[in-house]
Amino acid sequence: MSISDLFDSGFKNRNKGHFASIVRVAMENGHLSEEERHFLDKLAMQLDISSEEYAEILANPMKYPINPPYLHTQRLERLYDLSRMVYADHVLGPKQKEILTRFALALGFTPGNVHYIVDKALSLLVMGVDLDTFLFEMTHMNK
Repeated sequence: MSISDLFDSGFKNRNKGHFASIVRVAMENGHLSEEERHFLDKLAMQLDISSEEYAEILANPMKYPINPPYLHTQRLERLYDLSRMVYADHVLGPKQKEILTRFALALGFTPGNVHYIVDKALSLLVMGVDLDTFLFEMTHMNK
């Protein structure tokens, strides 16, 4: 096995873990809405998740670990994806916010400021910002 095969395998496993995390958030209410399903379909294509892997992850999303990214920008990108999923139903109940907070902690955000980060992320989504704006605003929120 070559080094590139190992790298590809690790990258693929991180994508599966990330996708499984988003599936967990989407299925927290016990079902997937049409909007959530559409988002998952699109994200699966972006993350190169095959239809077999997609079905396996939907069947048991807890099987895959959350792999926190090393770089802060990558954490913010994953937070953006997760926040969009939580916001997909446009019902920001306390349980959904709690789940997003748990995943934000798992992504490596600190307990001392995670609630502020989650609130800021959700407020940016309410305003309909794109990924680039989200990254800029989250990176500069204390300035």
